Amino acid sequence: MTTLTSTPTTRRLGRPAAPAAKPARPRGLAVSRALLWPALATSIVLTQIPFVVTIYYSLQNWNLLRPGDRDFAGLDNYATVLRDGSFLSSLGSTVLITGSSVLLSTLLGLLFAVLLDRSFTGQGAARTLMITPFLVMPAAAALVWKWSILESTTGMANWALGLVGIPPVAWNTDVPIVTIILVLTWQYTPFAMLILLAGLQAQTKDVLEAAAVDGAGAVRTFLAITLPHLRQYVEISVLLASIMLLQVFDPVAIMTRGTGGTKTLSYLLYERAFVGLQVGEAAAYGVMTVLITIVVATVALRTLFKVFSKEGLGR
Repeated sequence: MTTLTSTPTTRRLGRPAAPAAKPARPRGLAVSRALLWPALATSIVLTQIPFVVTIYYSLQNWNLLRPGDRDFAGLDNYATVLRDGSFLSSLGSTVLITGSSVLLSTLLGLLFAVLLDRSFTGQGAARTLMITPFLVMPAAAALVWKWSILESTTGMANWALGLVGIPPVAWNTDVPIVTIILVLTWQYTPFAMLILLAGLQAQTKDVLEAAAVDGAGAVRTFLAITLPHLRQYVEISVLLASIMLLQVFDPVAIMTRGTGGTKTLSYLLYERAFVGLQVGEAAAYGVMTVLITIVVATVALRTLFKVFSKEGLGR
């Protein structure tokens, strides 16, 4: 009885219990974060500082023909960009070239991914050869396509057309936008193929075997099971390819020089800076291009995060 009544009294009169100690942060986590700082600092120096300098230049009235005559222009360069029809025209050309190239690359990449997902002799060599175009430098690819394949007199494309009685085509001058789309499709199809091939290999084989046992044919199985499974991989491929193709410059500069509706935003920026020598106006074009790229990249990253979250919950 005494023990039962004295215990609460002792607790009330005693010193208050010490608060629970906060768990110490793991040393490994602190070391990992410290190792990231050099990479983060380098990234800031190489990307953010040049962008801030570009914004500063975009607020200046600066023509390289008059290097000493330089003053503050405010938002006049941005007003010029928005009033000038070249910006909207280049934006339309960028959307057309990017959209067509991404669409064709995705469709061809899906076709090649389905073919390479099957087992056959020389599968490894075939995959290596299919990846090769994506590893070629854009400038080198543009030169090969311009002089070796699409040249109007000695190109292999016109030689092949001549075998079936079709007259030669001056690809770079008659259909310049088609030539740019061809080069970009050739170069980015392996990128889409790799992503879609990874999606095909991640598909559960038990589901396909069950569909075959139920009597579903190859086409029906692909449309009802495989294609819905590849939806998230198609989204990743389309969005990442769009981000990369928005910055395309080499094929346009080497093959068409912006003629025939191929003047993209990247080439327009180059033209204003190094042909027109309008540094302030070119910087304004650059800032606008970066903002458009950021919008596309934001959509891409959000989609990626959703895909990864779904994958994590599925596991």
